[in-house]
Amino acid sequence: MEKVNLADKLSLFDEYWSPKIVGELNGQYVKVAKFKGEFPRHHHEGEDEMFLVLKGRLRIKLEDAEVVLEAGEFFIVPRGVEHQPFADEEVHAILIEPKSTLNTGNVRTDITQEKLDRI
Repeated sequence: MEKVNLADKLSLFDEYWSPKIVGELNGQYVKVAKFKGEFPRHHHEGEDEMFLVLKGRLRIKLEDAEVVLEAGEFFIVPRGVEHQPFADEEVHAILIEPKSTLNTGNVRTDITQEKLDRI
């Protein structure tokens, strides 16, 4: 058992849209990620996805709305809901989701991560 310093973990990588595992509990991964630019529109058939913003502003476009998250705010995208995250400037975030969750959901692209790094 060890405590986790999120700032230290986030300082270990620079790539965007590449979540890193920093912990796990009850079949869920706790991941940190950096976002900048736009991510492909997608959905997760069997899993909800939680975005908790630590730094910056994250916009999540839904079919008929847009959610804007500031530092200290989170949003849960229900399973099956199409969404597209955007970050105009660098965002630091925590994702809490089932181990089976693929970062690009139902879409396969060059940024799809089949196997995540643990830091």
